[in-house]
Amino acid sequence: MTQRGDTHVSESKSNERTSPALFYRQVVAELRKVVWPTQQQLTTYFFVVLVFVLVMMALTSLLDLGFGRLFFAIFDGPSDS
Repeated sequence: MTQRGDTHVSESKSNERTSPALFYRQVVAELRKVVWPTQQQLTTYFFVVLVFVLVMMALTSLLDLGFGRLFFAIFDGPSDS
């Protein structure tokens, strides 16, 4: 029976509106908990993401070129020269 009362209290608490000042304080408190990357980590992450994106762009471009040529070869038919 206590659980039912606790659930009711938590539901009514969740329906209350948070003031902008309290919301701001909560956001700042959460940001203080964040573990920010060091400059070295940030540089490493940047280059890892950059290389990954370039590899994926190259792979996608090659697949697009290959499939384009394949479909043109299939649907273009024999050329009458």
